[in-house]
Amino acid sequence: MDAATLYRVLMAGKDRHSDFARHLLAGPLALAASEGEDGLDRRLGLSANDLTCLLLDHFPHASAHLARFFDHGGGGDTPESIEEPDLRGLLLDHCSLPGPQGRWFAHIVARRSLRPNHLWQDLGLVDRSDLSRLMATAFGPLARANSRDMKWKKFFYRELCQREGVLICKSPVCAACSDVAVCFGTEDGVSLLARIA
Repeated sequence: MDAATLYRVLMAGKDRHSDFARHLLAGPLALAASEGEDGLDRRLGLSANDLTCLLLDHFPHASAHLARFFDHGGGGDTPESIEEPDLRGLLLDHCSLPGPQGRWFAHIVARRSLRPNHLWQDLGLVDRSDLSRLMATAFGPLARANSRDMKWKKFFYRELCQREGVLICKSPVCAACSDVAVCFGTEDGVSLLARIA
């Protein structure tokens, strides 16, 4: 099943406007499942237990189908980069969702941030506005701190470097920096789910 078809199955007749919360989880699930036959938990940065709970809570109608994509060796939440635990920590420190959902989103966003495309694309979202809404919902204090609408991956790494006392900016003021377009430019592109379809 391709990612676009799986996304429609996960949405169960709803659309992004009628059930935005489901959309925010269905996108990364469908995209990650399309990336291979095993390791869905690894591609989302979740333990098998967390992924099972997420599926049973939000997608019980598709949980049996998706279980075959798990990496049965475990360790889906084992960091894949040196900065991933710090990024998870940054997200968790600014989490505004109760219960396990905040942790699930922190792990998913951190893991998918390691992918090469715009973050909204690697989360299987429609466009950058979906990502902005996800950040405002799940990580409100962090979203408010990104008041100039910096690209999210750039913002995350700037925040991590500032936590460590590392200066990464070429200029103390963004307006005077030669990288403004790199940090604040548009994030055009096609949704990866649409591209696969």
